[in-house]
Amino acid sequence: MQMSQPEKPYALGFLGLGIMGQPMVERLISRGWTVTVWNYEPELKAWAESVGAVWAETPAQVRERSDVVLICVLHAKAVENCCFGPGGLARASTGAATVVDCSTMNPDKAIALSAALKERAGMAWMDAPISGGPEPAAEGKLTLIAGGDQDLFDRLKPIFDDLATNSTLMGPIGSGQAVKVINQAIVGTSYTLMAEVLAIAKAAGIEPDRLPDCLAGGLADSQILQRIYPQMAHRDYQPPKSYARQLNKDMQNIGVFVERLGLELPLLDAAIARYDAYVAEGNELKDSASIATFYDR
Repeated sequence: MQMSQPEKPYALGFLGLGIMGQPMVERLISRGWTVTVWNYEPELKAWAESVGAVWAETPAQVRERSDVVLICVLHAKAVENCCFGPGGLARASTGAATVVDCSTMNPDKAIALSAALKERAGMAWMDAPISGGPEPAAEGKLTLIAGGDQDLFDRLKPIFDDLATNSTLMGPIGSGQAVKVINQAIVGTSYTLMAEVLAIAKAAGIEPDRLPDCLAGGLADSQILQRIYPQMAHRDYQPPKSYARQLNKDMQNIGVFVERLGLELPLLDAAIARYDAYVAEGNELKDSASIATFYDR
């Protein structure tokens, strides 16, 4: 006998149906949430309706039909457009009073956008950048990094618990994005490192497939080694699990943030430059892990 889901406290809106947005929406619907969605590319309307979401023509319409609106789009400019562009959230006079931003951006930009949205639309803001990838998103096993008010975090926790196995409030608005910068510094540098480790294994005559099992449990073990390195070794890049342009955007954001902090971090600088060089060769829409092909030559 299938157990029924407990009644959910909010009607949700969701802006952005990309690689992460789609599995997040499906997960929320599977957990019993009512979700109204919008996407910049309207051709995803059929997909949205097929999974049980309600389609809206603008972010403003999403707000009018929701209590809480989640945003998961490519970059800060896209978030700004969702808030203040034609048909943006600020154009609605009723509906959701809270935005949960799952996108990744510079912390200063998050602080500025949240203040502007509060002033122009009366909406509260919660940083909630995510980490994990599409498969963990579909399974509700993301890591969610929050920045904002403690009381608001507590009220949103039922949503976070259905999306993530780990959700942590790190401080005021901007703190979630600052920690996401750290997360992406680890991830982006590790992607480049795994590509170089694979090159070493091939050149040394070591069977690449055997490394994750051999190193499991040791100090070098990690999810990157167990998940991303095998993807590189097997050249498993289709369909993309994430886009190189997205990771490169995050890496560039790291560089800006580090410079603002007045730090000199040569290892990060090298990883940022290496990944940017790969993307600049026309690889924007390839899988993030495909940087390993940069070393084939």
